[in-house]
Amino acid sequence: MKLKRLIPIGNTFCLGAIMATGIHHLGAAEAASSEDLKARVVALEELLKKEGITPGAEKNPKFVSAMSDMSVSGFVTASYFYDTSNPPGGTSPGYLWNRQSGSFDLNKVKLTVASPAVEHSGDKFDAGYRASLMFGQDAPIVNSGSGVTGFSAVREAYVEMNLPIGTGVDVKAGELISLLNYESGDGGAANDNFSQGYQWFYTGNGPAAGVQAGYSFTDKVDLKVRVQNGVYAGPVDNNGAKTFMGALGIKPVDNVWLSYVGFFGRESAGLYVDGASMLGGWKVTDKFNIGTELDYFNFGTVTGDHPVYSAGGWFSYGLTDTVSAALRAEYITDQDGVDMSGSEPGKTDPLGFAFNNGQDIYSFALTLNIKPAANVKIQPEVRYDHTTLKDGFGKEENRVLLGMGVSYLF
Repeated sequence: MKLKRLIPIGNTFCLGAIMATGIHHLGAAEAASSEDLKARVVALEELLKKEGITPGAEKNPKFVSAMSDMSVSGFVTASYFYDTSNPPGGTSPGYLWNRQSGSFDLNKVKLTVASPAVEHSGDKFDAGYRASLMFGQDAPIVNSGSGVTGFSAVREAYVEMNLPIGTGVDVKAGELISLLNYESGDGGAANDNFSQGYQWFYTGNGPAAGVQAGYSFTDKVDLKVRVQNGVYAGPVDNNGAKTFMGALGIKPVDNVWLSYVGFFGRESAGLYVDGASMLGGWKVTDKFNIGTELDYFNFGTVTGDHPVYSAGGWFSYGLTDTVSAALRAEYITDQDGVDMSGSEPGKTDPLGFAFNNGQDIYSFALTLNIKPAANVKIQPEVRYDHTTLKDGFGKEENRVLLGMGVSYLF
């Protein structure tokens, strides 16, 4: 309030000082020619405009235009789930999210700031930015920079530019979301199922720092190529090797989309990872949707090649205007224990699977999506998991997880 009150006072003082200066100069110029006098008056008017005093001047200049155009969005997600297998210590191995059974959880708090959307065209240069921060129980898994100084809360952050070449080349540089995953790492706030599927973590990857160029050949065909630190390196690389990734997008008809992804690169001196994925979606009717993800990952180590395969399907159907049902079914096989396993005996992987020589996993999740308001999403869910690994889920090979999550989107 104090600042607002001082603004007109400051303008008045400034005007008085400027007028006094102008009068002094006019008085001293009485003997000057009329042309000289006219020039001085014009100069005085320009000075007044510069100070923002005259009616034609902008009274409230936008000192930082990007701040005035910035959009802010995000969500808050909380939940409660129970694991019928009663895992040791209450922690459910290999489960995203709600790994602590029988606990109320603040899963995620996401905050995104972004510029207006970049205009993609061949007519002019344009630029923008996007930055998302993620906090909560799931953040250490979702944010690739967790544990890296300066990146612990960063979900994504990049500069985007449109280069006016052809139909427009879209360039992004910074921390980028994966091209590999059908499901979003934002969990239930963005997905039809509340819990995350195995494919998102084991035959997918988190955000990574890199540069991406995208180009639309037609309305139905586009291509993205990316160079990043590694499949799993995240924001900071530990070696000079890089991962190369490409995604060909095709829309054969308006209600079907496909994405064919290929990648290869070295993670370290003793490990390289390559593979391919196919993602797709089909809007069968206004109420019925189908999605799929098929993955092949190959982990090359000093002992040879170790393939991992996965397949997933997503089905959703609108029951009413505010209620829909969603089913996810997935299968993943890791016969050599290079993916869903701890790195060595006595250790566990990031999601809690102990060291093993291989396993297959089957999983089914049935979720209701209830939207009593446009920005509220309630998701009761029941999920069944089976592993071929003895005592893979703590002391069990089968488990049922049931509970409910709620998200508020803003």
